[in-house]
Amino acid sequence: MPSLKDDKDVSQLTMRQRMELHRASPVCASCHVRMDPLGFALENFDGLGRWRAGVDASGVLPDGTKIDGPVGLRNVLLARKDQFVETTTERLLTYALGRGVEAYDMPAVRTIVREAAPYDYRWSSLITGIVHSVPFQMRRAR
Repeated sequence: MPSLKDDKDVSQLTMRQRMELHRASPVCASCHVRMDPLGFALENFDGLGRWRAGVDASGVLPDGTKIDGPVGLRNVLLARKDQFVETTTERLLTYALGRGVEAYDMPAVRTIVREAAPYDYRWSSLITGIVHSVPFQMRRAR
């Protein structure tokens, strides 16, 4: 994947401007069109998590949904809670297994999510579900 040139002109640009340059490449745009709006929504935070005012933290998701700042991102995630929880569970299971989640793992993902629902999807319920899942129990140690 090509990276942005690290020259003086580019270093003076905002992160949004740099990402717009990056998206000019069709190779980069295919991924960045999906992930940049999420990053833009968090642009009010600097690298240390301190709040920055006067930053354009707006974006448009690929489906046309507009978001603005961390509160807007939160609202979008809450509006898609089922999708968010399932995707988060898949990513946690990927980490726990040390491999990608395959189609045959999806029943376990759905079971973990379903069993975590009464506990309001707390991290502890997701982690417990993963540890008790068949894919985790049957994984091979390296």
